Amino acid sequence: MDVIALVGPSGTGKSHRALIVAHKNGADAIIDDGILIKDGKILAGHSAKKEQSKIMAVRRAIFILPGHAEEVRKAIEKSQPHRILILGTSENMVQKITRALHLPPIAKIIRIEDIATRSEMEKARFYRVKQGKHIIPVPTIELKPHFSGYLIDPLQSFFKRSSTRRRRLGEKSIVRPVFSYYGKLVIDDSAIKGIVRHVILNEGPFSKVSDIEVKHLFAGDEDQGLRISCNVVLTYGNHIPTLLKQAQEKVTSHVEFMTGMIVHEVDIVVKTLYVRA
Repeated sequence: MDVIALVGPSGTGKSHRALIVAHKNGADAIIDDGILIKDGKILAGHSAKKEQSKIMAVRRAIFILPGHAEEVRKAIEKSQPHRILILGTSENMVQKITRALHLPPIAKIIRIEDIATRSEMEKARFYRVKQGKHIIPVPTIELKPHFSGYLIDPLQSFFKRSSTRRRRLGEKSIVRPVFSYYGKLVIDDSAIKGIVRHVILNEGPFSKVSDIEVKHLFAGDEDQGLRISCNVVLTYGNHIPTLLKQAQEKVTSHVEFMTGMIVHEVDIVVKTLYVRA
């Protein structure tokens, strides 16, 4: 296993380019802002973007908070990546991360100014400073357990693109950190109910949906996901188990895609069968 690094000032687009840099340099794992990512999945760590202050975020990012480095070291040992790309704001920072995680010396350092133009870095800084947006180089679906309620990207295009489409290399998920100047992103339960109602009524055999309930599952103060239930009226003459299973799958996929929240259960009760005259 060897190590390379991508270095540049905060907000210049390192995370935005991380997947492409990793791909070009044969790195199958990325360490960014306190988390270990391998093959598009978050394996271990805790994101600095969830910390309450910038000071704690820096401490999280360089793995000096209790137990953080040990957790990631164990995940690295278990997953055995071929090459790791470390992201940092300076050469000193990536060296600190390397030492904290007991990794081999950095074999190659790539600087953001060598792969991005001045205008691209200025645009990235605008989104970071003015809009408080941060990039995580993993697909949205992998962020659910780590960023429930704080995702920005999944809200943009429910009606424009299929939820089954595979995300292309380089696609990103945008999150707003807890300490952002602009505050938290909150998704009201009424918005989730609206998604459920739209998805079910789009299925031809369902003529009515009612009594939609959204229950949040907590572990301490952290929202771990949703349990959704509703009643429906179904047109007579269809195979009920098949239709209900399809509806459950579509509700789950659309809610997860739009909100970034994990859906644990979707309970659908058929209250009435509608018989056409």
